[in-house]
Amino acid sequence: MAIERPDAAQLHHLASQLHLQLSDEEAAEYLALMQPNLDAYDLIDELSDEMPPVNYPRQQGYRPAGEENALNAWYYKSEVKGATEGRLIGKTVALKDNIALAGVPMMNGATSLEGHVPLFDATVVTRLLDAGATILGKATCEHFCLSGGSHTSDPAPVQNPWRQGYSAGGSSSGSAALVAAGEVDMAIGCDQGGSIRIPSAFCGTYGMKPTHGLVPYTGIMPIEATIDHAGPITATVADNALMLEVMAGPDGLDPRQYMSRGGNYSAALGKGVKGLKIGILTEGFQLPNLQPDVALKVRNAVAKLENLGAVVGEISVPGHRLAAALWSPIGCEGLTMQMMHGNGMGFNWEGQYDVALLDKHAAWRDHADSLSPSLKICMLIGQYGLSRYHGRFYAKAQNIARRARADYDRALGDFDLLVMPTVPITAQPLPEPDCSITEYISRAFEMIGNTAALDVTGHPAMSVPCGIVDGLPVGMMLVGRHYAESTIYQAAAAFEASGDWKQL
Repeated sequence: MAIERPDAAQLHHLASQLHLQLSDEEAAEYLALMQPNLDAYDLIDELSDEMPPVNYPRQQGYRPAGEENALNAWYYKSEVKGATEGRLIGKTVALKDNIALAGVPMMNGATSLEGHVPLFDATVVTRLLDAGATILGKATCEHFCLSGGSHTSDPAPVQNPWRQGYSAGGSSSGSAALVAAGEVDMAIGCDQGGSIRIPSAFCGTYGMKPTHGLVPYTGIMPIEATIDHAGPITATVADNALMLEVMAGPDGLDPRQYMSRGGNYSAALGKGVKGLKIGILTEGFQLPNLQPDVALKVRNAVAKLENLGAVVGEISVPGHRLAAALWSPIGCEGLTMQMMHGNGMGFNWEGQYDVALLDKHAAWRDHADSLSPSLKICMLIGQYGLSRYHGRFYAKAQNIARRARADYDRALGDFDLLVMPTVPITAQPLPEPDCSITEYISRAFEMIGNTAALDVTGHPAMSVPCGIVDGLPVGMMLVGRHYAESTIYQAAAAFEASGDWKQL
């Protein structure tokens, strides 16, 4: 089937979009010269797409309501049974709803994407199923994943399982809530500014943001390729390490995976922390909204690690604040170009494109006013940087990011791990539906002061539950060298084994 050819009027419009002025004679000449290129488009249109195979049967499922979805943490339920043997036999999994599960709807928290049904499974989905896991469905996530609070998802907020009316954290809100509530053993989250670790801290789960590129992002809707991470959210350290073992390693389809890595992370679980050097990151305890009780719980947890044999000291990493600042141009300009102008996929990278997702998401322009304020503020910042400064601050921030990463690497040359509060606060009340734009946006980003930096530098970072303040969980964040997830698991497992974190 031939693609539509532009006429002279359409060509004049195209030229104006490119800041070109063509005479009618020039337009006619260009139209004739374009035809052989458009013939190539015809050829591509006739060919079948290249997509990974779908290996396990499943039904479309249904959207649960009422008591079956009291936390609003499920978007869709659809049971998909994996292989009959494997390392994850008996384990149940929820997928964040920006992850493709073929044949099951995916909304990514936004009504503008409602009705999209992926045609292939994300790589991480295939790997979990091949290992024998049973997927129970799609977990609610925040509006295009642009919120650290759980109030931005369409059609309703995700409730914290510890306290109704309070935030579960975001943007992997449903993933953490379902694990914390015991509805699944494991969940996949994705993290560009803290979206695995924030809900894990608020809900009392173990959430690992691995080294950038360790887990393939193939089949997951991107935000910005240089800060896209996927990782496990679980109720135990052992399950977290096991899940990462299954998901990690190159798939040949994701150019973020510039090094071939993976590991036997479970082997680190029984090693203890004797002699392990842990640096208390000074800047991580200096956030202006840090609750004193949260800081105290984290310091008490570090003291427990010290009692278990770790060697503890203070360390300043000025690059921590720098990396947090760099997130604004990288995150906002990057997402505006890739996720919005690039229709969810972007350009200039080799990898598996989801063409159907691109087609569906392109219609966001027809529903732009319905986008969440948390996404709109990022788009407005990003578009300003792109329009007024031509992307120079995005480019400069990417260059300077190497400086921030090197500052972390310097500190991690002296210490095996760095530690700080995952987030400065405990879960906060959900905003009212008619709240101001200011409150809506503030509640979406008030907690990212420590988490966003590690998305820019790419270091692995894990939220470990370490206590309760006023009936709500507190998270301690452990940060390691690139591809040193085993060291993080080593410390997390020792801390977990030392006593019930809920009693600390």
